Amino acid sequence: MASADAAELTAPEDDQRASPTRIASPAMRLEAQRALIWVTIVGLFVLAIYISQSLLVIFGAMVFAAMVDGGARLLHRVLPIGRGWRIGIVLLGTLAFFTWLAMFAGQQISQEAAQFPALIEQQSALLLDWAQGQGFAVSNEDVQAIAGQLMSGVGMVTRAIGGLLGALTMLVLVVIIGIYVVIEPRLYERGVAWMLPVDDRQSFHVTITRMAFTLRRLMAGRLVGMAFEGVLTWGLLSVYGVPMAALLGILTGLLAFIPNVGAFISGLLMVMVGFSGGWDMGLYTLFVYVLVQSFDGYIVVPLIAKKTVDLAPALVLGAQLIMGILFGILGLFLADPLLAMIKVALERRAEEQESGEEQGQLTLKTNGA
Repeated sequence: MASADAAELTAPEDDQRASPTRIASPAMRLEAQRALIWVTIVGLFVLAIYISQSLLVIFGAMVFAAMVDGGARLLHRVLPIGRGWRIGIVLLGTLAFFTWLAMFAGQQISQEAAQFPALIEQQSALLLDWAQGQGFAVSNEDVQAIAGQLMSGVGMVTRAIGGLLGALTMLVLVVIIGIYVVIEPRLYERGVAWMLPVDDRQSFHVTITRMAFTLRRLMAGRLVGMAFEGVLTWGLLSVYGVPMAALLGILTGLLAFIPNVGAFISGLLMVMVGFSGGWDMGLYTLFVYVLVQSFDGYIVVPLIAKKTVDLAPALVLGAQLIMGILFGILGLFLADPLLAMIKVALERRAEEQESGEEQGQLTLKTNGA
């Protein structure tokens, strides 16, 4: 009688512990867990694609914050003042530069930018006539398609110089988020680390510190290269009297932010403008392009790469191709920094694995002894 009462009391407890959807078979339960994992991965992948544009804007804000933070750290070497004041000086300096650029664009560059598409179309027609005269089967539609793709790649930059900011909302978001991050970087770092397991937080802090260091150096080197190419191109073209020298110098400097692709586009535009003034001017612009790119490629870039992260050119070009197809000009601008961050994360992961293997071997030796 007592055993029966105990059984009656125990059964309801077992029923309460068991869920109506519980799978009794261990094998089926394991397969269901695997299926849930795959569904979760696919769902996260689809979600990442859906919000990819927003994620790219956030990453662009991180890049902007790294640039401002790098400038504040450089100022600390000559101005031992508070970090907030140094950040304010960098932001005001950036605002002053773009204000000057807009004023300069309104006076001279905007007029040149308005004539730029017509000049490119005229040179494209001359190139088509020359190719057809040499026996190449090139149609006018093909040249127009290529010219359209070329102008679409630099159209946003040209509009930005002329004062027509087509992506104003995105730019404002990048700047605002970047300012918030650069003011209190540790706050957001701790917030992301809080969502990770406790055992992984220390590794996350080390990895994010290395990423920030690499990104600061990479952006500093990129700005140096942009300033060098823009100023040198502007000066050399102005000496010979090449039309639109200021516009070409600014375009060359801005496009230098995009390795490989930017240099090709700026060089093509420069040569086309040069040949509009005759063969002598065209050959001179070709000489200027080769001189600037050679000096930058063999002297400036190697010196920068030693201080930052050395990325394989083919890998960078492939990343730019993928990011450009997916996200347009914004993807091209951010492909190189994103690739550098992925490389830092993979290197950090490899270090952790090597450290774990060494620790395991040491433990085995200690237990064997």
